[in-house]
Amino acid sequence: MLPQILAKTPLYVWAILAFLVYRGVVAARDRDMTATRMLVIPLAMLALSLQGMATKFGASPVAWSAWLLGAGALMLQRWTSSGERISAGSVAGSVRVRGSWAPLVLMLTIFLVNYTVAVALAIRPVLAAHAVFATTACGLFGASSGYFLGQLARDLAAWRRMLSLHPDASELGTT
Repeated sequence: MLPQILAKTPLYVWAILAFLVYRGVVAARDRDMTATRMLVIPLAMLALSLQGMATKFGASPVAWSAWLLGAGALMLQRWTSSGERISAGSVAGSVRVRGSWAPLVLMLTIFLVNYTVAVALAIRPVLAAHAVFATTACGLFGASSGYFLGQLARDLAAWRRMLSLHPDASELGTT
């Protein structure tokens, strides 16, 4: 059955997976980033997460509640965790972001949850109506997105603090 599932998977799905792996490996290295570039992955993961939830579970209050609970919990955890991961960048208008393997893990989590849920619903469409299935899937979608959004909020707040402590450092602008 697994070979059939893999064979019937559209080619664009594997392209998405390759892109996520590439971006995850890039995120594992220290790098200079602008504020705009810092938005790309959190917003892409938010879109992928919401798209997965909306297309598979619709406007179900159970699905949205689970997503919001998962997103809120991880957002709060990332936003309030200790330790800074950004410092002044070497290029004007940028900050230096310390690398981590966590984004790769979370991007692959969103991908795998999306893929697994799609396969499960293709095999047994009735699962979409099961509250436990919907709650689990949507909670994982939300938690993964919440991680990225919380980290983004934390990084932007740290950037603002750097600017307020060093107002003469115009090279730390928000381009």
